[in-house]
Amino acid sequence: MKTTLVAGLAALATLAAVPAFAQAPAAPMGPPSVDKTTIGALWANPATKAVLEKDVPGIDQYMDQIKDMTLAQVAPMSQGAIDDAKLKAIQADLDKLPEVSFASSALRPETPRLAAGGFLLA
Repeated sequence: MKTTLVAGLAALATLAAVPAFAQAPAAPMGPPSVDKTTIGALWANPATKAVLEKDVPGIDQYMDQIKDMTLAQVAPMSQGAIDDAKLKAIQADLDKLPEVSFASSALRPETPRLAAGGFLLA
């Protein structure tokens, strides 16, 4: 019984550590993206901030609430202000910027999904 309890606790500790490892992206530096770059990272760069101010006027008033999210994550909550067409337009404007690149820490990693029982899904 004692061995089973120790093994169960060891398995639980291992599963608890999985999200921590999954959140450290190994992605190299990359161009700004409406899908992967956080709004806070876009806001911190003068060139990408100008794109946000042009394409999403008034976004600065929500910065405290959305800075750790991507534009694609905010879109469903924007009450239609940021739709698919707007995301494509913003991405097109970001793509026009010369040599803007973000460190992997500015890119939002894929969030691991856990199934019932704590098993990591692929």
